[in-house]
Amino acid sequence: MRGGGGARRAVVTVTLLGVLLALLGGCGGQGPAPDGGTHTGAADKAVDSPAGGGAVDQPSRLPGASDRIPDVGDRLQRRIPAGSRQVVAVYGDGRNSVDATLVLYTPQGSGWDRVRSWPAHNGKKGWTTDHHEGDKRSPVGVFTLSDVGGALPDPGARLPYTRSAAMAAPRWWPKPYRHDFDYVVAIDYNRVEGTPPNDQNRPEGYAKGGGIWLHMDHGSGTSACVSVSRTAMAYLLRTLDPDRHPVVVMGDRTDLKA
Repeated sequence: MRGGGGARRAVVTVTLLGVLLALLGGCGGQGPAPDGGTHTGAADKAVDSPAGGGAVDQPSRLPGASDRIPDVGDRLQRRIPAGSRQVVAVYGDGRNSVDATLVLYTPQGSGWDRVRSWPAHNGKKGWTTDHHEGDKRSPVGVFTLSDVGGALPDPGARLPYTRSAAMAAPRWWPKPYRHDFDYVVAIDYNRVEGTPPNDQNRPEGYAKGGGIWLHMDHGSGTSACVSVSRTAMAYLLRTLDPDRHPVVVMGDRTDLKA
């Protein structure tokens, strides 16, 4: 009997460890391959987004002054695919700040319409143009948005939605953090597009980090993700449309303007 009880405890320990590692992989960390989940919908692959560069493999957009994402310089404007008609811009307050503003833009006439905006948070140590595993900084760049999911049922997402218990925060986490992964949008930094958000494949290797998401906010900085309110996440999930090839342009305001 003692041997059986020990075996059961070992199984429970291994299971809990696996869940924790998967969660750590969900926001700037690494972990094992996901254990499944319900993946619904069919994504069109917009572009290949290499880990450090973002959306660069389609004809890019370098518009005139009236047709630019506000406060984004030539370097990142070039990385926005010409076919993108939804741009999520994350404006970090400073290179070492956790505070940011997230804005959704869509084309309007010869320019871009500021559809909605929300307060946001980014990595605990700010931003970097050379993100690495564990640096607690969010990567600067332009990245496609192709897959979404969370611990809760699909709220009506247009992008392919994966519901998985592996994305639920452990009950022993501090209360403000327990709903972080109720809804998530995978940012295509060092990941394989068309897979669930918690897929742990890292094309550029684990040293480059991964598991960068938009997810629900807990009121402070993240491991490397960008977080916004539940209301904002639900709106984004229902609005981001694969036919409009959404991308995120993210960084501190200085790097965004470069």
